[in-house]
Amino acid sequence: MTQTDFIHVQKYLSGVDYPASKQQLVDHAKKKGADEQAMKALGRLPDREYDGPNGVSKELAK
Repeated sequence: MTQTDFIHVQKYLSGVDYPASKQQLVDHAKKKGADEQAMKALGRLPDREYDGPNGVSKELAK
């Protein structure tokens, strides 16, 4: 995933309260109207708790 893709996903995660689980991130993005590309990216995240956007970014970059 490129930096541009992460920025695309991150706009749907604005306002989420960290730390957050993968499921909380997915649910929040869904409520924000995330598109299929963003939902697929979030679906690839490991099922764990994330301390902030940097943690999500690192996982999406893998």
